[in-house]
Amino acid sequence: MFDYSFVFGVGLSSFLICAVNLIYTFIQGRTDKTHNKIFIGLYFILAVNAVTEMASSIYDDDPTLAAGSLNAVRVSKYVYFATHTVLCPLFFYYVSNISFASTRLSNIKTVIIFVPLVITELLALTNPLTNAVWSFDENNRYCREWGLTLIYIAALIYYVLGIIVLVNSWRILSGKRKKALVFFIFMVATGVIVQLVDKTLRVEVLTEVLGLSGVMMSIENEDERLYSGTRFYNRAAMNLDLGGCLTHNRKLSLIMIHIHNFDNISRLVNSGENNVIVEMIADYLKSVVKRYYVYVPEKSTVVLTLYDEMGEKADQIAEDILKRFDESWEYKDYSIQLNATVMVADVPKQIKSTSEFFYMLDSHGKESKDKRVLRDDDLGFIMRRQALEEALARGFAENSYEVYYQPTYNLDGSLHGAEALIRMHDKELGKLYPDEFIPVAERSGLIDDIDDFVLEEVCKFIKSGVPARYGINSINVNLSVQQCMRPGFVEEVTEIVERYGVKKRCINFEITESIAADDYDIFSNIITRLKKAGFMFSMDDYGTGYSNVSSVFSLDFDVIKIDKSILWGAENKLGMTILENTIRMIQQMEKKILVEGVETIDQVRLLEKLKVDYLQGYYFSRPIPKNEFVKLISIAKARK
Repeated sequence: MFDYSFVFGVGLSSFLICAVNLIYTFIQGRTDKTHNKIFIGLYFILAVNAVTEMASSIYDDDPTLAAGSLNAVRVSKYVYFATHTVLCPLFFYYVSNISFASTRLSNIKTVIIFVPLVITELLALTNPLTNAVWSFDENNRYCREWGLTLIYIAALIYYVLGIIVLVNSWRILSGKRKKALVFFIFMVATGVIVQLVDKTLRVEVLTEVLGLSGVMMSIENEDERLYSGTRFYNRAAMNLDLGGCLTHNRKLSLIMIHIHNFDNISRLVNSGENNVIVEMIADYLKSVVKRYYVYVPEKSTVVLTLYDEMGEKADQIAEDILKRFDESWEYKDYSIQLNATVMVADVPKQIKSTSEFFYMLDSHGKESKDKRVLRDDDLGFIMRRQALEEALARGFAENSYEVYYQPTYNLDGSLHGAEALIRMHDKELGKLYPDEFIPVAERSGLIDDIDDFVLEEVCKFIKSGVPARYGINSINVNLSVQQCMRPGFVEEVTEIVERYGVKKRCINFEITESIAADDYDIFSNIITRLKKAGFMFSMDDYGTGYSNVSSVFSLDFDVIKIDKSILWGAENKLGMTILENTIRMIQQMEKKILVEGVETIDQVRLLEKLKVDYLQGYYFSRPIPKNEFVKLISIAKARK
């Protein structure tokens, strides 16, 4: 059996650890956030508990206590239970706060959850009258009463609730936070079990203090969450905190401020620091929201989080911010003008995932140059593009892609060929057209896979023998600039076609005029190599670009496809002159001509007079799925 010196030493050690950690916490200035305050409260309670343990340990189990000494023990016990009873509920609230779960509780649920605390705290506070928790027998020996069992049961309830919150928030907590909380839970459980088994081994407070020390080092220490050189939070913290709000359905508004001229400002002030803008506007930001509601996900972007009633004023706050940014900023010896765009979005109404948020954030509102405050519908194009990227990414796994075919005809009405065109049928977004998703595919890097898919589908179709049976000599396949620039492109294309045993002259690649004009040397080399291998080439959409005509025609195209806008513009005298001269110039260069966008019989007759080679447009057929295309050309052949 241990004497009082053991318990006294444990209490003293606990108190010293509490004192040191509290002093360190205040020195570091980690006192402003709600979870900081809860943490400090936990340590204060444990410090008080340590003092009461030291005081009571001197007199415990001594039947010869004088009245004054007995009163000292009674006071120590009273203070211990009055404060220690709050410990587990506070820990539950701490875990709920750092995981944003506390915001998920309605007022009724909050009242229900804290009923056990109220009951047990009343038992502890009224113990001098009821002796429900503890008492002294006729020999002045300390005795546990039935109320203490209720206190332990209540503590267990909050302990379990804390674990449940931790499990539900597991994926939104950083690795360090997870380990610190698990360590604390383990230490608390160890101390309680030991003290329940043998009340003379009063190590519960010490184990709780040690567990809380781990929390201090891993959670209260937010150095890894801070943006370098500031007290604002970084991108990783933004990801975790927003994830917590989304997981627990906390509503808030986000104001995203992007500085477009960051690089120019950095050069102006000769600063190589990433936080030059943040340093310039820090004081102003802290006048708008509290320090810990500001995030710096990148050097030129700042995000303000507005909770509760602040969110209702988000639009006005955004306007006020923009007005301030219209004024100059003083930085060292410079007066600087910042060019800013402000985006405002609600969580979870508009932003339903962290990926959506960062997609919006990284877009910077570049597509909307006329507005400087983007809100609601102004952000729709960003969210649509993000949805398109997700659809493109899952497209192959879900068989969303399909190749359509649009026939081309000779002047006499006979079938000449077809153009292969990609379409999408996404399960969430429905039918998608190339004009919308191809630019997104090019930016996201998925265009290569799509182009390869189209080429392979065309090769399979040609291999089936159906096109040749109905007089189709070649099928046009569009090329993107990214695909052409890909290392080993020529070899890869050749390998695909040869794998299916298709004659290369059956493939006619199309390149748009604007793309071909970007780098004539590279494309000339690509075209030369592919034509040498046996492929054919067409220039698509001629008349829409701004290329040098002589350079364009120096490329060895077999067919020039005149854009539909040239044909449709021929309704007036100037437009007719442009169409006639365009066709005449191409004919003089001895290139075949295909005119797109043919929709009326009058256009057909006009192009017959101008003696172009091939026609394509809705007058003959829209792009249609392969099965419908086969049916169309089979009917046309049967009529002949």
